[in-house]
Amino acid sequence: MGRASQAQAEENRRRVVETSSRLFREQGTHVSVADLMKASGLTHGGFYKQFASKEALIDEATAHAFDQLTRLRNDGLEQHAGQRETAQQALIDTYLSIEHRDSAADGCPVAALVTDIAREPRDGEARRVYTEGVDDFAEWLATEDQDGITRLCTMLGALVLARATKGSPLSEGILTAARAALTATS
Repeated sequence: MGRASQAQAEENRRRVVETSSRLFREQGTHVSVADLMKASGLTHGGFYKQFASKEALIDEATAHAFDQLTRLRNDGLEQHAGQRETAQQALIDTYLSIEHRDSAADGCPVAALVTDIAREPRDGEARRVYTEGVDDFAEWLATEDQDGITRLCTMLGALVLARATKGSPLSEGILTAARAALTATS
């Protein structure tokens, strides 16, 4: 394979992983390979040149989503001059926002993939990546006064419930109540 075609193959793979990461968060991992490739602007036949299986793509797309979450946290920390609690509060406010509720495709993989990952094999790569990502996120959310797991569970539960009740006044009420609870304890 020549340099140009190898570079194009790498670009195509990157595009498929990024597109799949978004679609899996928005629609779930049941999205077909044909639909993933179409959304990536590529043919279905090219999939198996890039990936051994759909499960391998799920693994990479999950890792990509958690890499984005880590970058978001790091960017927030940098934006707030290394003041961790200020960066945490800004992230909590963003996490429990109407914009995040309404944009699962670009949102937190913890909330968006929870049900699908629960169905993955216990020894699967996607579950390992997810578990490590949840642990890392919870650790980052911890403060002197608050356990990170508790904070993450509050955020996750509120976001999932707000998404499920979208279109009702309850949805925004859930987000507001969770933000208030997390602000009061930080």
